[in-house]
Amino acid sequence: MSDYSKVIIFIIILIVFSGAVIYLYNSESSMNQSMPDISSSVVSGDSDYNSAVDLLNNKNYGESKNKAISAKNNFNRSMIQLLDIKNNFTSDTNDVHKNYINAVLNELELKINATDHLLKAIDNYKNHKNSTGNDYSNQANELMHESLEFQNVRNNLVKENPNLFK
Repeated sequence: MSDYSKVIIFIIILIVFSGAVIYLYNSESSMNQSMPDISSSVVSGDSDYNSAVDLLNNKNYGESKNKAISAKNNFNRSMIQLLDIKNNFTSDTNDVHKNYINAVLNELELKINATDHLLKAIDNYKNHKNSTGNDYSNQANELMHESLEFQNVRNNLVKENPNLFK
């Protein structure tokens, strides 16, 4: 093989390697750029959910339902963004990032289900079906409590790996 061929092969390998590094940096960079927006939507969803519960406790069914719908929209927005990130995982994506994304997805799935139960509870209370409303409220509360386990997992991942979360 001539020296010229070796140089061409070296340049091609260098270009492929550089492209791979840039791709990996961009996918992690993209995830790091998206996370503040995702986190903000989760926090807004939590706030709206808590407001919905407070309004429900005050028998303000209309506003409670509006807040619950807003909470669900926030949770769904985050879920869509996270699924997009997960669908773009590569074999080189850091396991900590994968675990973090999966924990948040599990947390959001539970919060969305809890919000669905809260909406059913609101409708039942509004229609004077208090026993059924209580059942849905209890289920919503249990689901939200379960979601805290995944929230703790993701918080611990960030605490233990501050260099990976910017």
